[in-house]
Amino acid sequence: MQRRKFLLGTIAGFSSTYAGCLGDDENDSAEIQDETLTLTTTTSTYDTGLLDEVNAAFRERFGVTVEAVAQGTGAALETGRNGDSDVVMVHARSLEDEFMQDGYGINRRDLMFNDFIVVGPADDPAGIHGIDDVTEAFGSIAETESIFISRGDNSGTHAKELDIWEAADIEPTGEWYREAGTGMGEVLNQAALTPGYALADRGTYLSQRSELDISIHVEGPIEGGPELLANPYGIVAVNPGVHDHVTYDLAMSYIGFLTSIAGQEVIENYDVDGEQLFFPEAVAADPNFAQYVPADWEPANE
Repeated sequence: MQRRKFLLGTIAGFSSTYAGCLGDDENDSAEIQDETLTLTTTTSTYDTGLLDEVNAAFRERFGVTVEAVAQGTGAALETGRNGDSDVVMVHARSLEDEFMQDGYGINRRDLMFNDFIVVGPADDPAGIHGIDDVTEAFGSIAETESIFISRGDNSGTHAKELDIWEAADIEPTGEWYREAGTGMGEVLNQAALTPGYALADRGTYLSQRSELDISIHVEGPIEGGPELLANPYGIVAVNPGVHDHVTYDLAMSYIGFLTSIAGQEVIENYDVDGEQLFFPEAVAADPNFAQYVPADWEPANE
């Protein structure tokens, strides 16, 4: 994966508006104070500690408290569908597209990325260490019936795992394939204790690595691995036209802040033991204009 070149220095003529909610001076007093924004997001952003950093910066700028609810991507989007959150931060583009196509989400933005990795016991019973093709690695795990711990929770990681099994033309069944139905941190703990293999996002693994007796066996694109293991994150406001009680102004302020230069710097600078966990993607020299609409969207014929 080519890392994008971000405009995180001084940009001539830049005027920060944070989605039209800020003044010209970042130090101006915020006009919204003592409000609460409800965010549903993935367990990976919560478990890594990133949310604490970005939400503290947002609170300092706006005086707004972010109430974060960590769920799998599917559950986070379902909470948004029910109108029980104001903004959603997830990492499964196909599910995000469905959320927007159904009218529940608007003003989606690319936010950041990291990648997925395949982790497992050091003795590597499936013999997958260093394999470049993740479908081949999954094939070896299935053929040797080595224990594999699946998220099994309709999360973004679970959706990616199912994509890989499908690409490998394998339907995983049997005692070796275990669905945990829980978050990434707990799945990593189960993989270490069992021991077994698991698909993990790099950020959560790095943030917990010191406590886990498992190793990376298949790398993602950040370290030269297959593009199939790319892990982009998006953020989208819940549509106030469907749920008129959502705090849409706060949601857009939050999206605007996280995708601003200041917000992207918080993401860029967040690390654990010197390891960067997420790579900002919103402020780029070559922005992706397809980020705002579902991948298969076409303008209506007039």
